[in-house]
Amino acid sequence: MALSVTIVRHGDTFAPGDTPRRIGARTDLPLVASGREQAESLGRVLAGSGQVFDRALTAPLTRSRETLALILAAHSAPPPVETADWLNEIDHGPDEDMPESAVIARIGADAIAAWDRDAHAPDGWSVDADRRLAGWRALWASDAGNIVLVTSNGAARFALLSDPGLRAQAAALPTLKLRTGSFGTIVRADGCLRLRDWNRRA
Repeated sequence: MALSVTIVRHGDTFAPGDTPRRIGARTDLPLVASGREQAESLGRVLAGSGQVFDRALTAPLTRSRETLALILAAHSAPPPVETADWLNEIDHGPDEDMPESAVIARIGADAIAAWDRDAHAPDGWSVDADRRLAGWRALWASDAGNIVLVTSNGAARFALLSDPGLRAQAAALPTLKLRTGSFGTIVRADGCLRLRDWNRRA
């Protein structure tokens, strides 16, 4: 049966002029103005394309919940929102809430590259990959429908690693990352998963 899942990374949490920091599960920041604009724009694009969602899932933190709420506000009959703990942010350990320069100084640029290319977690980070992979696999096995979900860059990448076919398709991507406010789409048809978009902005 057909399934379509739109995977959204939450919008911006740092304003122009702010020093971006490596934020995760222990840092619950709201969206800034540009993040709200990203979510509103994506909501309009998805609604304008005629998409009607059967389910809406979000990670627990404020930035994800706000992003989903703004996306659904553009839809005339949105589904109820479900909170899914397996979509929560990862924990960056000693690098949590630190500026990127300090993170690179501690673990090195190669460790960041391995995380963005292969989801190999740097030393000290708590990723809980098995639980995330299990969550994505359960979603792929769910009933047919059109699903939108909002999560973090750290959690979203495991969607691409949760199925051999998706992993092979993701090998052509320059990175597993999703930019803030961007999305990817994975569809299931005839029992196979296909990566239709990744790291796309409205």
